[in-house]
Amino acid sequence: MKKTSLTIAAALAISIAGGTASFAAELPTYAVKGLPISPVQIGLLGAANVQEQPQVAPSAASPHQLSVLTPRPKVRAATAAARTETGLASR
Repeated sequence: MKKTSLTIAAALAISIAGGTASFAAELPTYAVKGLPISPVQIGLLGAANVQEQPQVAPSAASPHQLSVLTPRPKVRAATAAARTETGLASR
């Protein structure tokens, strides 16, 4: 019984992974006179003057990721001494 359920679980995991891998690429986008248009609209309105929009490469990191990954400015010795004198460092 356990062997059968493990086999079914493994087959299910492989089929899900294979199914999602085929949808990983982005679908092409189209434009007419600079305005975006869907494939359904192309079928209804006709394909005259339709151009495929170039794919925009995603940035390596989002602005939030960049802010987190940049090094923080170091505390100067004068600021650290002032904090120690006022008692802020002991809190």
